[in-house]
Order: sequence, then C-alpha cells, then structure tokens
Amino acid sequence: MSKQETTKTYQDSTGDVMTMQEIKARFPSEWVLIEDPETNEYLEVLCGKVLWHTRDRDELDRKLLELGPHHSAVLYIGEMHGEVAINL
Repeated sequence: MSKQETTKTYQDSTGDVMTMQEIKARFPSEWVLIEDPETNEYLEVLCGKVLWHTRDRDELDRKLLELGPHHSAVLYIGEMHGEVAINL
C-alpha cells in the first residue's frame, strides 16, 4: 500500500448522527472527528456526527483546527499497537 493510500482523508457528507456501533463498523483503524457527541455519565461517546475521518492523526488535527467545532470528540477506532502515548 502506498503512502498516498494510507493517508487519504474523508469528509462524511451525510451529516447524520451515527451510533458508536455504526462508526466502528464504517471507520475501522481510523481517527474520527465527531461533532456534538452524546456521552454517558462516564463520558463515553454514544453517538454523534462524523465530520472527518482519516488514518493520519496529524491530518485530523489540522482539520480539527480548520473546522473549529464548538463541541467535539476525537477517537481512534481500533486497537493501538506498540508503545503509544496519549495526551488528554
């Protein structure tokens, strides 16, 4: 797989609210920017509108700054492999 294939980015054109089950099924192994996420009492995302998704975290961060959603969540859909550090 070429570098170009692994860093494709997408905008979800439907604007529909998706459940986490739908998001996980549609965007495996991708970073997902969710607008207006609905959460439970443990702040786990239950559903929301997917604004952007990509395999490239840096691209997602740039898009987050560009779009500037008021209320959003950034999630990785899949398993992290190797040594991973996550900043909150």
